[in-house]
Amino acid sequence: MLEQLHVKNYALIDEVEVQFNQGFNVLTGETGAGKSILIGSVGLLLGQKGDSGVIREGAEQLEVTGIIRLEENSPAFGWLSERDIVVEDGVLVIRRTLKTNGRGNCYIQGTPVNRSDLAEFTSGLIDLHGQHEHQAILASENQRKLLDRFGGSEALDQELFLNFQKLTLLKKEFEDLNSKERDRLREMDLLKFAIQEIDDASLSSGEDVSLEKERALLNQSEKLFQFLNSFIDKCDESEYSLLKMMGEAMGDLNGIAGIDPSLMESHTRFESSYYEIEDVISGIKSYSQEIDFSPERLEFCETRLSEIRHLQKKYADTISGLIEYRNKAEDKLETLINWENRQEEFISEIQKLELLILEQAGVLSGKRREASERLGGMIQDRIRRLGMAQADFEVLVEKRVGSNGKPSCSAHGYDRIEFRISPNKGEALKPLKNIASGGEVSRVMLAVKSVLAETDDIKSLIFDEVDAGIGGEVALAVGEHIMEIAGHSQVLCITHLASIAVRADNHLKVEKGVEGERTITSLKPVSGDQRCSEIARMLSGDSSGEMSLGHARELLEKYRPSGF
Repeated sequence: MLEQLHVKNYALIDEVEVQFNQGFNVLTGETGAGKSILIGSVGLLLGQKGDSGVIREGAEQLEVTGIIRLEENSPAFGWLSERDIVVEDGVLVIRRTLKTNGRGNCYIQGTPVNRSDLAEFTSGLIDLHGQHEHQAILASENQRKLLDRFGGSEALDQELFLNFQKLTLLKKEFEDLNSKERDRLREMDLLKFAIQEIDDASLSSGEDVSLEKERALLNQSEKLFQFLNSFIDKCDESEYSLLKMMGEAMGDLNGIAGIDPSLMESHTRFESSYYEIEDVISGIKSYSQEIDFSPERLEFCETRLSEIRHLQKKYADTISGLIEYRNKAEDKLETLINWENRQEEFISEIQKLELLILEQAGVLSGKRREASERLGGMIQDRIRRLGMAQADFEVLVEKRVGSNGKPSCSAHGYDRIEFRISPNKGEALKPLKNIASGGEVSRVMLAVKSVLAETDDIKSLIFDEVDAGIGGEVALAVGEHIMEIAGHSQVLCITHLASIAVRADNHLKVEKGVEGERTITSLKPVSGDQRCSEIARMLSGDSSGEMSLGHARELLEKYRPSGF
C-alpha cells in the first residue's frame, strides 16, 4: 500500500508530506484547492507522462517521492529481483523528478529505471482511477481488457497477440517474395557475377597492403640502388672501406691493450662493434642481391592493385570486406535458388502458426465466456447495491463475423466483447456506451474496480471524484461500497460529498492559502472538531453554523461510531 507521499514544487505545492493509512483515506477541500494536484503527483509516481508546465513557478524541477509497503507474497518482489533491486523489510521507495527542460528521472530504491518500466511495475501495485476513466470504460477495447484481467486471461491474450503479429509479418514476407519474381531472377544474376568476379581475382588477405609497399619501393628503385651500391662500396669494397680501416685499427688497439691491460675493456668493446657492423653490412649486401628492380614487376603491381581497387569500389573497402561480401552473396544466392523449397517451408510455417492461433483463440474464447458470466453477475450485484436496484447487466461475448459470414479471428481472438446494461426494469439490455448517464457510468466503473480489487493483487485503489453525477441515497450507497472495498484494499478517494467522506478511516483536508506573496496548497489530517467543521462545510458550505455542525456530528457518529 502507499504509506507516504512527499511532493515538492508541483503546481501550487511548495512542499508537502502526507501519510496514508490502510483502509479508507479521503481527501476533501474547496474546489480549486489542489486535490487533483495530489492525484497528478501520484500519477507521476505511476509512470504517467510528465508535463514541465506543472513545475512550481521559480523552481528548476519538481520531485515526487512515494513510500510503498509490499505484502510478503507480492509479485513485485519477482520483478525487482530480476533487476537486482533489493527491498528491505518490504518497504519500497519510488522517486520521480521532472525538470523545466522536460527531462526527468525515475528511481526505484535509488536504482534508475525508464518511465515505461516504472509504469509496468506500479501497474501491479496501485490502480489510479481518474475522472477520464469514467468514459474509458465505454470503449470496447477497454471492456475486453477488463474481462481478460478478471478472468486471468491477459497472458494468453498477449501470447495470441504476439503470434498474430508474427503471422502477419510472415505472410507479408511471403507475399513480397512471391510478387518480386523478376527482381529475384535479376538479383540472382548480379550475385552470380559478383561471386565469379571476386573468385577470379583469387584474393588473399593483406595482399593490397603488401603490393602498395612493393610499388612504392619499385618507384624509388634507381635511387635505392644508388644508395645501396654507395653504402656497400664505402663499408666493404673500396680501398679505404669502413671494415678494412676498422680491422687495421683493431690491430693497433690490440697492441695498445697488450702494453696497458687497463685498456682491454675498450679493446673488447671496439671488437664487438666491429663484428656488429660487419653483420649489418652483410645483411645489406644480401638485401641488395635479393631485391628485384625489374620494370615488369612494377607493371604487375600496378595492374594487380588496379584490379583490387576496381573490386573494392564496387563491393567493399578492404580485401577482408570483399571476401565477406562474396560469402554473404553466396548465402543469399543459395536462398534465392532454393526459393521453391523455401516456399513450401513458408506455407508450412504459416499453416502451423494459423492453427496455433486458432487453437489459442478458441481456448481464450472459452475462458472469456466463462469469466463473462461471473463478471456480469458480480457487477450487476454491485450496481444494484449502488442505487440501481432494478438494473440488469451482462458482459456479452460473441463471435466476430467477417464479410464472408464466417467467424473472424483478430489479434485478440474471435470475440467481440460488449458491456450491456438495462438501468430500468422492463427495458432491453443495450450497450453501456449508448444508454448510461454520467452517474450510471461512474457506478459501473466503481463496481468493476471493486470486483477486480477482490480478484487481483492490486492492494491500493485511488478514486478521483468517483461521486461525479450522484447524490442522496446513491451517494450513501457509494460510500458504503467504498468502505467494503477498503476492508481488503487501501482506498484513496477525492470527494465533494459528505456522505462519502464521513465513512473514511483517515480524513485529509486540502487547503489553498497565501504565504508572503505566493499562493500555496497544503494538506493536513483532520479529526475531532476540525473534521466535524469540514463535513459541515461539505454539507452546506457553512463550517461553523450550529445546524450544519449538528448534522455533521450526527453523520460522523452514525458512520464512525468509534470516534472521528
